[in-house]
Amino acid sequence: MSGALSRRTALRGLAAVAVAAGAAALPVASTTRRALADDFLRGQSPLLFHSPPLTPFRDELPRLPLISGTEISLDAHSSSHVFHADLRPGPTFGYGQCDYLGPTIESQQGQPWTLKYSNTTAGNPLAADIDTSLHGMSEMDRTTTPTSLHLHGSITEPASDGHSEMLVRPGESMTHNFPGLNDAAGLWYHDHAMSMTRINVYAGLLGMNLVRDRWDTGTSDNALGLPSGEFELPLVLQEKIMNPDGSMSIRSNVTVPQGKWEGGGTGDVGVVNGKIWPTMEVARGMYRLRLVNAGSYSVWNLFFTNRLRFWVIGNDGGLLDAPVETTSIRLAPAERADILVDFGAVEPGALIELLNDEPPPAQAASLGAVPMPMFCQFRVASAAGFRGGMPSLLRGGKGQPDLLPALPTPTFTRTVTVNQPSGGLNLDMTLMNLNNLRYSDPDIEMPKQGTVEMWNIVNTTVEPHPIHLHLAHFRTLGRIPIDLAAYQRDFPRPAFGTRWAPPVEKFLTGPSVPPATWEAGWKDTVNTYPGTVTQILVRFPTADELGFDPDATFAGPAVHHGGSDMSGHDMGGSSELQGYMWHCHMLDHEDHEMMLRYRTVAP
Repeated sequence: MSGALSRRTALRGLAAVAVAAGAAALPVASTTRRALADDFLRGQSPLLFHSPPLTPFRDELPRLPLISGTEISLDAHSSSHVFHADLRPGPTFGYGQCDYLGPTIESQQGQPWTLKYSNTTAGNPLAADIDTSLHGMSEMDRTTTPTSLHLHGSITEPASDGHSEMLVRPGESMTHNFPGLNDAAGLWYHDHAMSMTRINVYAGLLGMNLVRDRWDTGTSDNALGLPSGEFELPLVLQEKIMNPDGSMSIRSNVTVPQGKWEGGGTGDVGVVNGKIWPTMEVARGMYRLRLVNAGSYSVWNLFFTNRLRFWVIGNDGGLLDAPVETTSIRLAPAERADILVDFGAVEPGALIELLNDEPPPAQAASLGAVPMPMFCQFRVASAAGFRGGMPSLLRGGKGQPDLLPALPTPTFTRTVTVNQPSGGLNLDMTLMNLNNLRYSDPDIEMPKQGTVEMWNIVNTTVEPHPIHLHLAHFRTLGRIPIDLAAYQRDFPRPAFGTRWAPPVEKFLTGPSVPPATWEAGWKDTVNTYPGTVTQILVRFPTADELGFDPDATFAGPAVHHGGSDMSGHDMGGSSELQGYMWHCHMLDHEDHEMMLRYRTVAP
């Protein structure tokens, strides 16, 4: 315990020094920065692998290339990339013209577009880390990388969903058709190959998609008065462990042999747009930062030096009704945040850092992991920047989109469970799952099109789990504590492979905690906390509304409906399976059975 406390004390000291540096508005000598990084790395547990000491803020923050059009082609290819000025190039994957990550795709609401995706990879940068015992894997996957491109958050027909069984191997291509049904929002695309998602995304297969509409145009004359052009900046946030030769390491835990799935590990360097702890000069004015937590495992509580205030204007599914002022925001893997930061509120010469103080998830913490404390730095110059001011409204005003609709009344309640029944902090959590089921089990959810469901997501574990639904967007109602001991005593978990999602109502131990104000909009990923029931309201769209049939199916064994209507009537089953999925977005978790299929059925 004393070692863990000393590491936490060291971390607080590091954060305090960083804040003090910003408060003084003076540059900090590079030797001091190097010492800070060295102290942080030395403070971590010997049970974890570590990056070599690297000086923060040696590299400029890159702007990822921007592409647009109605016919886009991207290939996933093998490349090499320099993550830090003090490292040599290391092997990576990239999309399109990028040697790591992919370009930011700009698309238009209401405008269909196609994406021809090709796999031209040769081998895999992390081949030795592939666990061939996971679902569907073989030795061939070390040299012939399976990939699958998924546009996360997109309202998309099943054939273009990019789910984990839509594998594209080297030499193969697939064309996705995107109908343009999303509101203006920050989406992202990433690899989603079965049991390989954590490997391929970590290697570089991800990028952002900014959806525009007639209000949020991305141009300087946009009706909402938002920063654009050089004052709008997509930021892909990750954390990594680096090897001294410049290559990436996905291994965090020294007790797990290479080539075996670990269950999730934190990184010790922050990576933004492909650079470790980069820096950027900014003008004195408002910037729009489009953030995505593209990490594999960690939840981050993000804030700026001196707790500089900022405003959240949107999240996963698009704009909020009005800006929400805050000094921090918590982002789980796959969650996005659209924020405004006024660098004109500080003096020229100020150094403003994007920091994190969220404790690591329980498994990593049990090994001695501490929060990765920072991502990047902004150097405030003297030049004037965007001075458009802060909009008071984003929806509902003249020349603005409609207000967010009122929360709907559910007609169906569905309980689902998130489980690690092999024992919480056990390093070999082989039974990690949803509903006590394997991905291949035929017992799937079957919501009716056009209905509003309330999902009670019961997190029975000691870790947070961000849950993502393909196709459907939802609103977060709140989170309620639950007496897990009584819940599991009264409803003992059956053998793995048998559905386990008992009703929760009589085990709730407190009032619902409403979502943070900035969680109020449309979401496609929600962070579920340990020992709580997270309630979301989901409306599953109909074929008529979508313009395509979301019930495209393939043959399979009998399925279980998995719920009841308000009268308790079981809605029946079917002999077909659906290509949409719902899963944990901790990439290590979805690769190891914490992912299931679901099918929307016609009313």
